Amino acid sequence: MLAVLLAILVGLIALFWSLSGDTDQITTVIGDNAGYLIGLLALGGLYLMASTGDYRGRRGDAIRHAAIWVVIGLALIVGYTYREELRTVVYRVAGEVLPPGHTILIDTTPTGEQAVRLRRQENGHFVARGAANGISLSLLIDTGASTVVLKTADAARVGIDTNALSFTTPVSTANGTTFAAPVRLKSVSVGPLEIRDVEALVAQPGALSENLLGMSFLKRLRSYEFSGDFLTLRG
Repeated sequence: MLAVLLAILVGLIALFWSLSGDTDQITTVIGDNAGYLIGLLALGGLYLMASTGDYRGRRGDAIRHAAIWVVIGLALIVGYTYREELRTVVYRVAGEVLPPGHTILIDTTPTGEQAVRLRRQENGHFVARGAANGISLSLLIDTGASTVVLKTADAARVGIDTNALSFTTPVSTANGTTFAAPVRLKSVSVGPLEIRDVEALVAQPGALSENLLGMSFLKRLRSYEFSGDFLTLRG
């Protein structure tokens, strides 16, 4: 029994390692030998099972458990070999099943470039659960807005003194023209994508029903792309 538990432990460690999103760090530590190491872990688990006395007189159990461990080892090696493809499939499935507004990390590169994907809501809009000045906010993606625009209540939440604002900038909304106050946000983020020192506006009370994620954020990304029911932001 001890051998089985040790084998399972080794297998879980190898599985987590091989499918971890931080494979660049793994490569940095062990170079191009990660696949070989996973194979050694699998063989090590098999050796642990064979080197104990748990299976004396139980040849059938030994063969069956050894076969299971061989399959696990092969699955680990295949999983590591095709880890990028598997990760893409996982992200696509997550994008389909998670509620709209969730950001799904779909890509990361050794240089730190990342991408997230948003799914369109039933009303046709893209809404992200982002943050301004580190405070979580719901943000409606609006390429027609020149800047990020916050509701007065949410502006107060992120640390802006709304009593000192001067609403002098005309803004066109679905309800007509209103006035907003220019401000600068320390940071705006969607998932892992963060832009610092962002130009923004604070709308007059009652003028907006949603915070707008406008071009003062979007234009500073590496790119953004609409494709069917998905919006991909790359930074």
